Amino acid sequence: MHMPLEDTLGLNLLAANQHQAEHNREHFDAWELLCLNVMSSPGAGKTSLLERSLAALAGEYAMAVLEGDMTTQLDAERLEAVGVPVVPITTGRSCHLDAAMVSGGLKLLRQRLDPAGLDILWVENVGNLVCPAEFEVGEHRKVALLSVTEGDDKPLKYPVMFREAHCVLITKTDLLPHLPVQLERIEAHIRQVNPRCAVIPVSATSGEGIEAWHQWLKAQVAAIAPAAPAALVRA
Repeated sequence: MHMPLEDTLGLNLLAANQHQAEHNREHFDAWELLCLNVMSSPGAGKTSLLERSLAALAGEYAMAVLEGDMTTQLDAERLEAVGVPVVPITTGRSCHLDAAMVSGGLKLLRQRLDPAGLDILWVENVGNLVCPAEFEVGEHRKVALLSVTEGDDKPLKYPVMFREAHCVLITKTDLLPHLPVQLERIEAHIRQVNPRCAVIPVSATSGEGIEAWHQWLKAQVAAIAPAAPAALVRA
């Protein structure tokens, strides 16, 4: 029995994306550069978290950002103001970044600096709870954000992103006193989908949990560098 054409096209698209993602990853490994794919729904606080983390870690790590957005460069402008190199990637109607888009962003970044001199590359994905989790971009770690304002059922309703995540940040915890949600229930639902990931409640406003998040991040930077291959990556 023949596979439907739309299924074949979907498989070919994912296979092509995976090939490019692996090529991106080879570069990151050769540069000993930790690449983080930061994902969430719109408004969960990705850019606010990056503003705080970039400012706090700038004295310790060399960093850059590939900033994905569908139509604007507003978030890229916010992060540029922190003083870190940012390359905006406008996706148009696409609800996610893919590996080819990230490759294009890397080419633009390399016009400004040598990535081998960086420690962390942040990829802020388009706000969407479904599509970004389906497309690898070559990242070493996936970080998913879930704000307390979204309720406690999202890990169960949108399991792929949370199942794929190495770390889940429960954001906007400063709002908990004003919401009919329980932090313990949110965390339990995340654990139900992915018992192995780190789960860290944070607030970019109050600073709660930020140090724990940065400690997790520093451990990932330390883990990546020794794994880099000695061979040169093809151009």
